[in-house]
Amino acid sequence: MSEREPATIKVVDAFDLDDELRGILKPGEMVRDAQGRRHRLPRYFYEVPSHELATKIRLTQHFGLNEFVLVDLKEAPRLQQFPRYVPCAVRMLAFYLEQFRAAAGASLHIAVNGAYRSPAHKLASNATAHMWGTAADIYRAGSTILRTKEAIEKYNEIAEDVSEDVRVLPYGHAIGNADDHVHVDLGYITMIPREISEDRMEVPQETRPRFAFEERRRTDRRGRNGEAEVLRTED
Repeated sequence: MSEREPATIKVVDAFDLDDELRGILKPGEMVRDAQGRRHRLPRYFYEVPSHELATKIRLTQHFGLNEFVLVDLKEAPRLQQFPRYVPCAVRMLAFYLEQFRAAAGASLHIAVNGAYRSPAHKLASNATAHMWGTAADIYRAGSTILRTKEAIEKYNEIAEDVSEDVRVLPYGHAIGNADDHVHVDLGYITMIPREISEDRMEVPQETRPRFAFEERRRTDRRGRNGEAEVLRTED
């Protein structure tokens, strides 16, 4: 890949992956959160083939894809290797983190395994937004290590002011609190590629592709828009 060639991300339907990966990602399965509410796990993922590509792809101006796929040893062994997979809704998370960064006036640093966690992660006893790629644990803002009550409450307030869609965890040492990071999540959001028909859950898409490349899709969209404008002008 040349330096000028844009990096692309492959969008995959997790039902098309091998048995081991489907068992780890559990696409479309229902899981319960800590309050007993049921949520359907995401089905569509970005496939990240290498660390090199992950560092090249920018989801927003200040957040690269690599920041959302870092894993620890508690993650399933298969997902400690490349290719790695992250739900498509991670783009929404990056967008909100960009707003949070601007409001804080400081860079935000995501903890290792602080973004996407698969349902197979050893800490994944209940459904959390981490499984949807829509939660992040921020351990540092600028030069401030987020380990004190004052720091965490300060940045929690900034994050909440960004949008009512943003949820944080209060400072504390009990389960459901956070004492060494700022937790930001958007809830259980899924993103569905526009090429996909959702009428049947696990049946191959007969007339539409089951995967696409993000940059190619953007290029195609621009091309179609341009053709439509020419036709309207001729009419």
